[in-house]
Amino acid sequence: MSAATLPNATLPKEPEVTEDLAREHGIKPDEYERLLRIVGRTPTFTELGIYSVMWSEHCSYKSSRVWLKQFPTTAPWVICGPGENAGVIDIGDGQAAIFKMESHNHPSYIEPFQGAATGVGGILRDVFTMGARPIANLNALRFGDPSHPKTRQLIAGVVAGIGHYGNCVGVPTVGGETNFHKAYNGNCLVNAMTVGLAPADRIFYSKAAGVGNPVVYVGSKTGRDGIHGATMSSAEFSEDTEEKRPTVQVGDPFTEKLLIEACLELMATDAIVSIQDMGAAGLTSSSVEMAGKGGLGIELILDDVPQRETGMTPYEIMLSESQERMLMILKPGREAEARAIFEKWDLDFAVIGRLTDTGRFVIKMHGRTWCDLQLAPLFDEAPLYRRPTEETPKKAPLPEGVAVSAGVSAKDALLKLIGCPDLASKRWIWEQYDSQVMADTRFMSGQADAAVVRVHGTRKGLALTSDVTPRYCHADPYEGGKQAVAEAWRNVTAVGALPLAITDNMNFGNPEKPRIMGQFADCVRGMAEACRALDFPVVSGNVSLYNETNGEAILPTPTVGGVGLIQDAATAVGLGFKAPGEAILLIGETKGHLGQSLWLREILGREDGPPPPVDLAVERRNGDFLRGLIADGSVTASHDLSDGGLLVAVAEMAMASGIGADLSGLGGADAGVLFGEDQGRYVLTVPAAQADAVLARAKAAGVPGARLGTTGGSELTGPGGMLISVQELRRANEAWLPAYMAGALPG
Repeated sequence: MSAATLPNATLPKEPEVTEDLAREHGIKPDEYERLLRIVGRTPTFTELGIYSVMWSEHCSYKSSRVWLKQFPTTAPWVICGPGENAGVIDIGDGQAAIFKMESHNHPSYIEPFQGAATGVGGILRDVFTMGARPIANLNALRFGDPSHPKTRQLIAGVVAGIGHYGNCVGVPTVGGETNFHKAYNGNCLVNAMTVGLAPADRIFYSKAAGVGNPVVYVGSKTGRDGIHGATMSSAEFSEDTEEKRPTVQVGDPFTEKLLIEACLELMATDAIVSIQDMGAAGLTSSSVEMAGKGGLGIELILDDVPQRETGMTPYEIMLSESQERMLMILKPGREAEARAIFEKWDLDFAVIGRLTDTGRFVIKMHGRTWCDLQLAPLFDEAPLYRRPTEETPKKAPLPEGVAVSAGVSAKDALLKLIGCPDLASKRWIWEQYDSQVMADTRFMSGQADAAVVRVHGTRKGLALTSDVTPRYCHADPYEGGKQAVAEAWRNVTAVGALPLAITDNMNFGNPEKPRIMGQFADCVRGMAEACRALDFPVVSGNVSLYNETNGEAILPTPTVGGVGLIQDAATAVGLGFKAPGEAILLIGETKGHLGQSLWLREILGREDGPPPPVDLAVERRNGDFLRGLIADGSVTASHDLSDGGLLVAVAEMAMASGIGADLSGLGGADAGVLFGEDQGRYVLTVPAAQADAVLARAKAAGVPGARLGTTGGSELTGPGGMLISVQELRRANEAWLPAYMAGALPG
């Protein structure tokens, strides 16, 4: 007996839809009234589920869309900005870089291994669905206080999940960042970024076209994992967090690898009209978005959806977030050709519907209609809120004399800083990631301010980075937003690459609280201003709200993923000293700003004062000057100044190379000079014979420059008789994380 002729007694019975049931689905009473007006009747249970995910914060951006419009999204090199699966930029020679960053925060807190693994899988699909072969992964991780009982477990699971998926799928993980703060105790952040390459004239989009064209499902079978994942990611956590474990998807990187190869093989033909991965909200979001963008209707026959579990209902099939699945619209008559490719790669292939001219979303199963809705309201009529905002109060300046009040020597302060959780070596993490697969990695974590990956078969390289300083954003969201973009721009610049565009991951607390919405609005304002000033447009991104537990929000964390281009990857500059006897120079002005600095937090136990201001004109001037020096071949090592300030930056350059330095040019500098976090600065090395000429060039360009000292020996010498071996620095820097993860330290 076929599914279409099953007797009615065997058909699943759906619950009666009420306002209370809608509320359980995350739909507020006023939104439910709006839904009823649009539909003109009480929706079916399946229809309610579809509305709940499409109108969720995660899918509709209903609290953030009004603010995101401030971002600059165009430039001569931008091929596709926000609105597609990923952003696309022209990198010359008929090639395009395609990239995006997304969060998997809530799933990773509930189920660290699978949450992080499927975060990597999802962002990979966003990139290869547009026709790109993924060439690099990055990740930005935020965990709670190391003393919190769950932190160690979260680190272990998240790192293992990222490593498992990326290593198995064969895409190198080349960079990222990992920080700790008690604000993330109840809500870690896992932001994953993927970069891919494609021919600039072979980009694939998700806009459906062609009435009657077949709707095709490919990849893994559909199961019950991930149901309500999008809704779960649009709500705060509370004591029942563990009960949400079934909403976390389960990934299979080996299937993802097959899916990449099958999709790219089919993309080499002209059979595909449009394509979309099944991410958040699964089959619902992919089908609604494709048809919605094309202004069409779509009809699905769920009996034909490949299923790995028995008795699945239409509600479950439509809301499942099972991984490694794609939806395609094919040209008529090309089904057999496409099927042969996917079956060759041992993947499911099924025609599950067709495009219509009705403008409706129709779902049938077992010979019955379970959903018949106008499609447009699902796609473009979600509630749009301009929520109340509350400005973050300005922080009072630090009191006079704070720089000399600590009573800690420069040596002791340096050792404490480089051994603290935020600055301690993350080798334990990145050694679990395969960074060399594909054999095009020029610089990876720990070697340069930005990772550098060669564009295969060419001399070109892409510089990739992930940056944000949440403590700055919490103290002053506007300046913090500016700084996040500026630091990404500096890191790309520091290796010698031209910054081209960013993706972002906006991680914030509950937007229904004016204080949180104010943080979001001001961060966006600062980021947008920096993007315009630095010609660094936003081409893709993700918003993750409701990152709080029991009313305790995370720090505002607008993570910025930056991408730049260097014409010859071999000329990229790392941060390690290259040889003894070279001059160490400082580019940029030092005022000794200690507000919100790591020195203030780690040495004095204070988190106060304003963050360092960001002068975007100065950033542009200083960075352009440095990039010119690197292009001339004058610079042998380069490092931007950020967390920990000047002395930490020099120590990191020494540790990366094993070569010491004499910093006699610093004289008897105080804590503000040594550890202040003034922006727009770089430390670089040049051959000693060229130092005067470089400083003269800087003066002529209006760029502050100074000679700090000379590389050489095996020790770092500096102010106040500071003498410390590079070996001792390395021990202090390398010790904390392995000992902590082994349980030898309480945190």
